[in-house]
Amino acid sequence: MTYQFRTYVTLITFLASTTLMPTGSYAAPDSGQSIIRDTEIEKDIQNWTGGVMNAAGMKSSQVNIILIQSPDVNAFVAGGANIFIYTGLIDLSDNVGQVVGVIAHELGHIAGGHLSRTADVGKNASFEAMLGAIVGIGAAIATGNSGAAAAGISIGQGQAMNKFLAFSRVQESSADQAGFRFLTTAGLSPEGLPTFLGKLESQELLPASQQSPFVRTHPLSRDRIEALKHKVDESPLKTKAFPSEWDDQYARTKAKLLGFTSPMQVGYKYPSSDNSIPAQYARAISSYRLNQLAPALQKTDALIKLEPKNPYFYELKGQILYEFGKAAQSVEPYEKAVLYAPDSGLIRMALAQSLIESSGSNMAKLQTAIDHLKRAEKDEPRSAQIKRLLATAYGRMGKEPEARVYLAEEALMHGNRQEAARMADVTLKQLPPNSPEALRAQDIINTVGEPDKNK
Repeated sequence: MTYQFRTYVTLITFLASTTLMPTGSYAAPDSGQSIIRDTEIEKDIQNWTGGVMNAAGMKSSQVNIILIQSPDVNAFVAGGANIFIYTGLIDLSDNVGQVVGVIAHELGHIAGGHLSRTADVGKNASFEAMLGAIVGIGAAIATGNSGAAAAGISIGQGQAMNKFLAFSRVQESSADQAGFRFLTTAGLSPEGLPTFLGKLESQELLPASQQSPFVRTHPLSRDRIEALKHKVDESPLKTKAFPSEWDDQYARTKAKLLGFTSPMQVGYKYPSSDNSIPAQYARAISSYRLNQLAPALQKTDALIKLEPKNPYFYELKGQILYEFGKAAQSVEPYEKAVLYAPDSGLIRMALAQSLIESSGSNMAKLQTAIDHLKRAEKDEPRSAQIKRLLATAYGRMGKEPEARVYLAEEALMHGNRQEAARMADVTLKQLPPNSPEALRAQDIINTVGEPDKNK
């Protein structure tokens, strides 16, 4: 499971790492919001929405769905075809159809070209940097102070983002209609979107400060919801069930998120009498989050026994062992997770970090970690953490010029263009011509330009 609660030291300048969030997760200052990266959840959401994306004229590989840990109910599109979904929205939902319905609506915003203000946010940026940039630009718009984007948040993050991401009622209705069309073209029940909006309808009369972010950025109206309900009532797909496999994946998603974000609540939601796999999953994660090593391992081993080829149960075991200071022992379960999920760059990153942490002076282990990280780059091109881990591995091997190349790439992903250019320029002179790392350094200079010698 790549909901890895690890903290990396990075060159990021406007997002602070948290003690709560996993690999690739950072929060804007005082925001309570962090990017979550989880292979299992992301893969499942891609599975649910692949048909809808095809109906919208897009491929799953072209649309990034990014989870934000926050109890708020919200979803938005920014930086191109990037859909940000708050965990609070998934928690409020009742079924997989409602989540798919919201995503179909957000695809309607993409297809409708409602993204002009955020179009350039994501260029050469990690998702974490993208979220920080959105917050900064939102602050600038909300305050009228252009310096707020660079300085960070000068007002509450929620207020800033709401100002920046708000759509008009016309755009909302247009996205509704497009989402309905995408769902029906994909052969899915369109009932989820209006039923989810109906859960929020009562907030329309509340003061803005008491409304959910989704309501503030996606203006609701009774007419709008009624128009959707009318179309759904006429659809022959209204009562069509979603695949049972999706229902199971949805149940595991909700269990997993609750276990990580609210471990103390797991016992109320999933009592010991509930022996379903989602319930066992939540309880295993909860034990881990509550620092109960033996019960966490025992419960995770029980899950592995039930599904011995499930990569995410092995991933969870690897994570538990790593977080409790047992990096060497975490390698084996991570290797099994990679065996059963070879295309997961996030799991390879976790394995690589365990190899690095337990390598000592073992150069073979470090080289194996590097090999995994370079493979992971293909699946996670926006991951700044891969760059940091590569730099660490090369540094421990005594290859400082190679290490600096990856630090330069990390700096570029975090928007520190001058620092990236400076390191690449210095390092290029120390590397063999036309070596892979020399070509990377040259690519940075070609992208950024020669460093400013006066800075």
